[in-house]
Amino acid sequence: MSKPIRQQAEWQQAAARVMARADVLAAISETPGALTRVYLSPQHLQANQQVALWMSQAGMTVWQDSVGNICGRYEGQQEGAPAILLGSHLDTVRNAGRYDGMLGVLTAIEVVHNLHQQGRHLEKAIEIVGFCDEEGTRFGITLLGSRGLTGTWPEGWLAQTDAQGISVAQAMVQAGLDPARISHAARRAEEFAAYLELHIEQGPCLEQEDLALGVVEAINGARRLNCCFTGEAGHAGTVPMSHRKDALAAAAEWMLRIETMTGERGGNLVATVGTLRLAPGAVNVIPGDVSLTLDIRGPANEPLDSLLNALLAEAQLIAARRQLQFSAETFYRISATACDSRLQQVLRDAVHAVQGRSLTLPSGAGHDAIAIAGRWPVGMLFVRCKGGVSHHPAESVTAEDVALALDAFSRAVFALEGLE
Repeated sequence: MSKPIRQQAEWQQAAARVMARADVLAAISETPGALTRVYLSPQHLQANQQVALWMSQAGMTVWQDSVGNICGRYEGQQEGAPAILLGSHLDTVRNAGRYDGMLGVLTAIEVVHNLHQQGRHLEKAIEIVGFCDEEGTRFGITLLGSRGLTGTWPEGWLAQTDAQGISVAQAMVQAGLDPARISHAARRAEEFAAYLELHIEQGPCLEQEDLALGVVEAINGARRLNCCFTGEAGHAGTVPMSHRKDALAAAAEWMLRIETMTGERGGNLVATVGTLRLAPGAVNVIPGDVSLTLDIRGPANEPLDSLLNALLAEAQLIAARRQLQFSAETFYRISATACDSRLQQVLRDAVHAVQGRSLTLPSGAGHDAIAIAGRWPVGMLFVRCKGGVSHHPAESVTAEDVALALDAFSRAVFALEGLE
């Protein structure tokens, strides 16, 4: 099978086009001087129109589906053939960077543009989706577009409201969409063979390894808990140290154990205490109650749950030794999403071919691939971002890295041509 190898100069030209188009999309914002583009806003619909134009110029048939995803199809050698699905999201957080999500859509268009310029069609079709709401910024609903594609919208989503009291259903009508036709966005399992998503890393690992590209092994699962140590408040001057039931001292001891135990486990597990509230909260009173949050994440569910159980047991031991009470309640849980092993290998081979070494790493952030993995095999390619900064205007990638990413991503797509 012939390979999609182009001269490096051509990939550099394509990367320059991607960077310029990222700038164009960054200018489509509801806030002057800062990028904010939320689901079904006028700016979202304008971005869809702009991406639709670029898809058309790359030789694709283009449509906006019933939930607001912008979709393009480049037909295979036989009309109606199963497709390789590529894409990412076009919505943003508030005051966002210009590459999170958008880079994956723009590079996918360049893969198709490459084929179109050569007048080539693969055995499989290629479809690209610019997903409409991965971030959940407006309605607090994440993966809205990708779950539209998989047909897994919960019934209550249409009634969810934004800060102005506008419901999802009302926003859809205002945008010219019909809430009664949501199910029309769902695609049959046989329509796609695989999903590949290119995304900025949103972390520092590739930069630390001096590598432009990496292959994602899994999207981390997460557990979030509200925790509480309950002791006994007392006068800071009159209660001897040996008589104290200091809730803050217990929480501090546990926090250090969280750091140590998580590090000892390895396996790309991470744990964070992100908030801490104590009562009574006076300079001269021993803290009697401390509430704190625990966020733990990892690329596999079993080690993640094992760590959580160990951390909670440690908290109970600390509380018992100090004659306090400890309680914890889980308020958020999402399973880890493993990337398909075959697609990981395809991406590793492609990355090795263009940069000489391949690094496998987990994703600590969520992606549309989470929803898509419920229906089709998924693979993800990470691109280095400066300082690991994301969800911030300082988000940055280089044209040189994007050129390498285009080369590797195109190689991976071609390697999937005969995938059954």
